[in-house]
Amino acid sequence: MLGTLLFTGFVAGRVVSKFGLPEVTGYILAGILLNPEVSGIIPVSFIENSSLITTMTLSIITFSVGASLFIPRIKKVGKTIGVVALFEAQFANLFIAAGFALLIPVLLPALAQYAIPMAILFGALGSPTDPSATLAVAHQFKCDGPVTRTVMGVAAMDDGIGMLNYSVAAAAAAVLIAHNSFSADSVFSPLLRIGASLATGASVGGLFSLLEKKLASDSTAQMLALLLGSLYGCYGISLVFHADPLLAVMVMGFTVVNIGNWCRQIPSIVSGSIEEIVFILFFTVSGMKLDFSVLRSSALLVLLFVILRVAGKFAGTSIGARLTSAPASVRKYTGFCLVPQGGIVIGLALVLHAVPAFKPFADTLVSVILGTVVVNELTGPVLSRWALKKSGEVHTKQATHH
Repeated sequence: MLGTLLFTGFVAGRVVSKFGLPEVTGYILAGILLNPEVSGIIPVSFIENSSLITTMTLSIITFSVGASLFIPRIKKVGKTIGVVALFEAQFANLFIAAGFALLIPVLLPALAQYAIPMAILFGALGSPTDPSATLAVAHQFKCDGPVTRTVMGVAAMDDGIGMLNYSVAAAAAAVLIAHNSFSADSVFSPLLRIGASLATGASVGGLFSLLEKKLASDSTAQMLALLLGSLYGCYGISLVFHADPLLAVMVMGFTVVNIGNWCRQIPSIVSGSIEEIVFILFFTVSGMKLDFSVLRSSALLVLLFVILRVAGKFAGTSIGARLTSAPASVRKYTGFCLVPQGGIVIGLALVLHAVPAFKPFADTLVSVILGTVVVNELTGPVLSRWALKKSGEVHTKQATHH
């Protein structure tokens, strides 16, 4: 089954990339094809027991997100990017949360009692952007200019903002479901949880960096063995101490890349050697988890999520760019390039799916997120290409070939 997953995912990724779509879209489509409800090649029992694959692959993706936050690079991107990233991420969060809080009781009356926790979780899952689709378009057309640079900087930062939003939202939603009244404990336990996650990630990241310097030779294989050992150790320790394992792993990535010169190359080694396999496994399994009956019943929610998220991204980008006196092209076109959504959001939805407190609406949550990711990954590259062309950052000679 694992062989089927990897092979089908790889082929589908290559096929869709010929049509100018991100390979991730191909992996998700391969998963949908292998879905028990579609072809029946992979049995339901495999999907029910696939949480280990999801956890192991997602840890690596999250580590890479943390490792992309290299402090000197963040400082270099300047004020505009920081402000735009904060505004577009939080406006998308607010727009979705407010819209869902009002409309879940109308669209899904059976889940009306969970409307607020669901709205908080959906809002947090709306803030991250997947830069890989826009990156692919920018490379293909050799784009450069204020819009391209802003988009790249913003996309790298808003994954971090999204992870923090997610940690706060998951804690708040669990509190809302467990207790009807807010107490000092309900405020402090999420804060304590986030603190424990930060401490675990920083400690394991520091320990790994120390061991890497002292023990590992120059071989990539040894470094990867030590990294995966530390990474999964970090994930496991977080679970033992009731911390958020993904936030801990992300902090570990951040610590490793910023701790010293000898660790600077580690993220690129990871992305060069195992990222492709990780992506194929992760997205194909995600596609296989798509529940079509739930998706049919929540098709309106998918549409609502896409519209509210795009509206929030546009409003936030426009206000952020205006506040920092960015060029007009940044204000007008950056929002179009922030539509794609990818791996990390599906991963967070699958993690929430495993939380017992969220069981009543877990299937709806995952199906809506998978549905929106497919929509956003299909429309995102097209919008990015259009926006970069309108902003004059596409080199026309290259563009005429495509």
